[in-house]
Amino acid sequence: MVDHVAGENVNQVVDTGKGVPVRDTPGYELPLLLFGGFRTLIDRLHARLADEGHPEMRPAHGFAMQAIGVHGATASDIGRRLGVSKQAAGKTVDRLLAVGYAERADDPADARRKLVRLTPRGYDALARSAAIFDDLRAEWIAALGADRVRDMEAALRNVVPEETAFRLDATSWLGTP
Repeated sequence: MVDHVAGENVNQVVDTGKGVPVRDTPGYELPLLLFGGFRTLIDRLHARLADEGHPEMRPAHGFAMQAIGVHGATASDIGRRLGVSKQAAGKTVDRLLAVGYAERADDPADARRKLVRLTPRGYDALARSAAIFDDLRAEWIAALGADRVRDMEAALRNVVPEETAFRLDATSWLGTP
């Protein structure tokens, strides 16, 4: 910025003349760009899912369905896996039941417990999601090149701790559980 009164070059944030290192991009842009990439992929996924017969599918549903897994889970298990309260998980489960993605079933190991299991419609939504993610990745490859996408994925695997790479509990830091 130029101070037109004094005619001097003035940078209110970083004065490079005083030994402060210059970065080509502010640090806060990295998480925002990563989140923007995530949002772009998720928004495009859900637009395609709606076109393919799943208009009621929401991002939270995908996380919850992953938490339910192939063997089913209790509402407490789902809440724990997502990092939310049993009540919050119960609300999401109720919505999955209402739109036909899940069902309640007796737990064969404990008659006192109810399991939430995915229905064929739930499995269909997950299978379509996987195929759509493959298509979206292919679009990124077409735009950026296969090597750049593979390099980006490899770089993220290097900096994201393995134990957190595929955690489902994003809601625990996006809102109160």
